[in-house]
Amino acid sequence: MHDIRTIRENPADFDAALKRRGTAPISSTILKIDQERRVKITNAEAALADRNAASKMVGAAKASGNDLEFERLRKLVSDKKTEITVLEEAAKEIDSQLTNILLTIPNLPHEDVPFGTDEKDNIEIYKWGILPKFDFDAAEHFDIKSVSRGMDFETAAKISGSRFVILSGAIARIHRALSQLMLDVHTTENNLVEVNIPVLVRDEAMLGTGQLPKFSDDSYQTTNGWWLIPTAEVALTNIVADTTSDEDALPRRYVAHSLCFRSEAGSAGRDTSGMLRQHQFEKVEMVSIVKPEDSDAELDRMTNCAQGILERLELAYRTVKLCTGDMGFGARRTNDIEVWLPGQNAYREISSCSTCGDFQSRRMNARFKRIGEKKPEFVHTLNGSGLAVGRCLIAVLENGQQSDGSINLPKALHQYIGGKTKIEVDGSLV
Repeated sequence: MHDIRTIRENPADFDAALKRRGTAPISSTILKIDQERRVKITNAEAALADRNAASKMVGAAKASGNDLEFERLRKLVSDKKTEITVLEEAAKEIDSQLTNILLTIPNLPHEDVPFGTDEKDNIEIYKWGILPKFDFDAAEHFDIKSVSRGMDFETAAKISGSRFVILSGAIARIHRALSQLMLDVHTTENNLVEVNIPVLVRDEAMLGTGQLPKFSDDSYQTTNGWWLIPTAEVALTNIVADTTSDEDALPRRYVAHSLCFRSEAGSAGRDTSGMLRQHQFEKVEMVSIVKPEDSDAELDRMTNCAQGILERLELAYRTVKLCTGDMGFGARRTNDIEVWLPGQNAYREISSCSTCGDFQSRRMNARFKRIGEKKPEFVHTLNGSGLAVGRCLIAVLENGQQSDGSINLPKALHQYIGGKTKIEVDGSLV
């Protein structure tokens, strides 16, 4: 959420930053509502001062025997009390209106974010690995012979509908091994703290990270009001909601492996084949809570953590800096990591690492206090996939495929699958 004081002081700059994101200027509307709210508050304070002054004079009028003045003052106190109540209620209503508007405005992009309208305007900043060469036409993951036995879309559709999959046998084992590898690397080498989180959260948690109120259609809500998390970012970031951390307790770096649920509203017709875009999927998510001056360096660190997993798996990738029109709602700056998928002959997103500045911490009231200072400040929050497990599985299968339909597996996985190195055509691990 945005600081109203910043909008008051620099309305033109605020609108200019929104324009870079393709959002219409709104500062004049905000400031008009803010002015109306401030007038109500000022009038309420003036009425309170009048009531207090009259209250002090009531006793003197009674003591002097001035009954007319006593009655006048007593009525004035009563009228002012009613006036104060009306003004405070009006201010509260206007304040709620202002808050609701501020909650729907996206984060302002960092000044170095490239201007653009969609993914075509993103800028490649790094590339790693050599693209595999095949002497046959590379298949997509679901068409590889050795995969078909362990990836069942038809039965999943019978049970749950479209965009679900049942993994079994070697494919399920490799999927599990990938998440284990990611957690081991992040906790033992990248110094992230592993957290096992709830996948059901309250409105306040979704509001804090920016999924509500604007994107409710993108998530699933239970009949009793809980939300199924679209990403572990929601639960991990809200660990610090309504808290004030000591400066020496930062940074706080978390990682969690969880189920994620997304309705995929508005994505009809996109990536409907295979398991690239599912309603239910697994992800290893990273979240950092840092001091403001550390957030830019932390984004680089988080991006490197995600890239390191792909390098360990010998998967070629590229990293792009997202343009203003392609960034998520809460992001200030985002690096997307795209892994090479031979079956699609294209790079596809497998991780998105973002710094949100104080955008989320203002929504969830997450602060820290510097040593020797009395006034707390808002922390900066960051999040990133480290990685999307299903998409990583797709990349391992497609990049390791052989002409006979078998799959060679990357060395980093061998220790997690009992020393096995390959999926045979019949789907067995050997």
